[in-house]
Amino acid sequence: MIPMYRGSYRMRIYERENFGGQMYELMDDCDNIMDRYRMSDCMSCHVMDGHWLMYEQPHYRGRMMYLRPGEYRSFREMGMSGTRFMSMRRITDSCY
Repeated sequence: MIPMYRGSYRMRIYERENFGGQMYELMDDCDNIMDRYRMSDCMSCHVMDGHWLMYEQPHYRGRMMYLRPGEYRSFREMGMSGTRFMSMRRITDSCY
């Protein structure tokens, strides 16, 4: 169950595990990190505010992973080995 949330959204995505490589901060949905940031892979992130869904394909397609506020140092260690996350969406009231 995803809790209702009404506030700001903020997440930092990193190119490498353990918050390494290029970093970008998102405050809204991103349908394709390659097009927007020229970032070919996202391997860790830090969700500061809000609840997010990360998708393995651009335009919110493919398998997804739910992220609540916290630090995610390695998607590989979370059992997502071989998965490349290419789009992110905020979970807002319209998603319920």
